[in-house]
Amino acid sequence: MAVDLLGGDHAPAVVVDGALRACQADPALQLLLVGPLDAAGEATAALPPADRARVRTLTPGDRPDLARRRGSGARSGPAAPAESWVESGVRAAVLAVAQGQADAIVSAGNTGATVTSAALGLGRWPGVRRPALAAVLPTVAGRLVLLDVGASVDPDEQTLGMHAQLGAAYAASVHGADRPRVGLLTIGTERGKGDRLRRDAPAVLAGLSLPAGARYVGLVEGNDVVHGAGADVVVTDGFTGNILLKGLETAYALAGPPTTASAADDPPPRAAVLLGVAGTVVVCHGAAGPDDLAAGIALAATLHRRAAVAAIAAMIPLSEVTHDK
Repeated sequence: MAVDLLGGDHAPAVVVDGALRACQADPALQLLLVGPLDAAGEATAALPPADRARVRTLTPGDRPDLARRRGSGARSGPAAPAESWVESGVRAAVLAVAQGQADAIVSAGNTGATVTSAALGLGRWPGVRRPALAAVLPTVAGRLVLLDVGASVDPDEQTLGMHAQLGAAYAASVHGADRPRVGLLTIGTERGKGDRLRRDAPAVLAGLSLPAGARYVGLVEGNDVVHGAGADVVVTDGFTGNILLKGLETAYALAGPPTTASAADDPPPRAAVLLGVAGTVVVCHGAAGPDDLAAGIALAATLHRRAAVAAIAAMIPLSEVTHDK
């Protein structure tokens, strides 16, 4: 797993701590820590000697193309080199996957930089104009896939249609949902509610042939996301989805998550999977703690071992589509 050491509000210390926890919890896990050598050295030194061989390091300076760009550009001043170093780190992690040095990427850094680097460095699937970040939320009924939660803030209805396909395939292949129900998030279930996008998207969604026997079930509201009884997948734009995700996670942190139908259900990781690119990419919150980072790394490892990206791609008719300009 390529782990971006400088991604996140409290990096690198919290990322190092999370990487250590993930490594100790999974004896088969191997890490490629991307970032400054001193931060990576802390993680290696904290492991038992027998486990240190499972951790390698990569600095952006190890790649001449990234080193030349670090600190360059139109902006200048004290902040520019540090910010460029961070951006170079996530690019280096993406390139490590593209070149076969790592199997997946985990970052808690800038979402836009991570999504852009992944789309350019790994490539998008045919027909996917805008990849989607999919998060899994606990609900009273079990688990629910919410997308997009931050990758595409102003999609058109065709993009929401592709995201519905991605979400349905993810719910079926990773969570075993049988004929997933797909809903569109809006402010009311009455016909014609919402903005232009929410008024135009239902016709597109209703006309899709969704993977895994999924079907579009219509409009859902925010309370339906908490109950989870009406839909297994909820589609929305990245702006609204990110606000909803952070609001619910804060509420759950203060009051506790919903009591699920199965007491055996573990809470899903507070991380999102980037769907629509040719590689496994997991994005954690910028404010993620060590346990969140460890859970994100474990999620990436699970997705890779299950070949989830290939399974999802195989379920979707990948053909070029037309979008609004």
